[in-house]
Amino acid sequence: MTGVILLNLGGPDSLDAVRPFLCNLFSDRDIIRLGPPLLQKPLASLIVRMRLQKVRAAYARIGGRSPLPAITFAQAKALEDMLNKRVPAGTNTATTGALAPFRVYTGMRYWHPLIEDTVAQMYREGIGRVLALSLYPHYSVATTGSSVKSFRKAASRYPSEYRCVSSSWFDHPGYIAAVVESIRQGISLFSEKPTLLFSAHSLPQKFIDAGDPYDKEIRGTIVEVMKKIGGEWHLSYQSKTGPVKWLEPTTEHMLHTLARKGVRSLLIVPISFVSDHIETLYEIDILYRNLARDLDMRLERTESLNTSPLFIEALADIAFKEMAEAGWTR
Repeated sequence: MTGVILLNLGGPDSLDAVRPFLCNLFSDRDIIRLGPPLLQKPLASLIVRMRLQKVRAAYARIGGRSPLPAITFAQAKALEDMLNKRVPAGTNTATTGALAPFRVYTGMRYWHPLIEDTVAQMYREGIGRVLALSLYPHYSVATTGSSVKSFRKAASRYPSEYRCVSSSWFDHPGYIAAVVESIRQGISLFSEKPTLLFSAHSLPQKFIDAGDPYDKEIRGTIVEVMKKIGGEWHLSYQSKTGPVKWLEPTTEHMLHTLARKGVRSLLIVPISFVSDHIETLYEIDILYRNLARDLDMRLERTESLNTSPLFIEALADIAFKEMAEAGWTR
């Protein structure tokens, strides 16, 4: 039997879980290096104490928990159904059982179900082949890199065959089609075509300077999307933390800039996110919308991809192509 594990960030499932979630996040040296390795966890705890009340208050505004785990479970179920309906022609599953039926699981980097726990569950349930698929369309060492490292470490403990999707999928036609569909639906909310602002999760500039392809791939996605949409677009970055230099301009700064240019209708596209979570539901829907109102702008947001059929079809195609490259479909 073949299992697919969807790798994602995770999120606190209650307000009490915010502290340990943040501790796990800031303890990851692939995201932020807080002095020598021995000081990583103590300094992470200090940062968490400083930020805890503010972050808890933000989660309280969106229901007291992150919706990301539930959405990722729903994505896994939708993908599982689609994979089992689309087993490639010519696959000999009757004698080997190598591919079908598929089981799709979720593994989170910083909160339950943790990647290592899910990998152990897959082995207990008889999964002989495991494909890891990161739900980050754009590669960064801080996102896909960290999650894949955690998966490989966990998977190496078991005799099951395992493999990771070998490349990012920022320009996959199915993913592009899903984003385009979401933007067109967003544009329909306005009587006239709005200004498009793509808002991506920020990243420390030093990552890009060291060769991280994240920013290049973000722009690559936008170029492909705008071939279908047409018109002018802008790019900004949100969710920065800490005193180091991050990618610019910030989304908040861009709102001020566009307001000064006379923009009154703005559609934000959360381009680096495939699921709703605190960055969309709190930062964009509450903070940025309130700021836009103060700037005399109407701000709307495209719906996150979540379980969009086009998006799930794209994930299925990515998974099948990786299995074919591995020889699992023969």
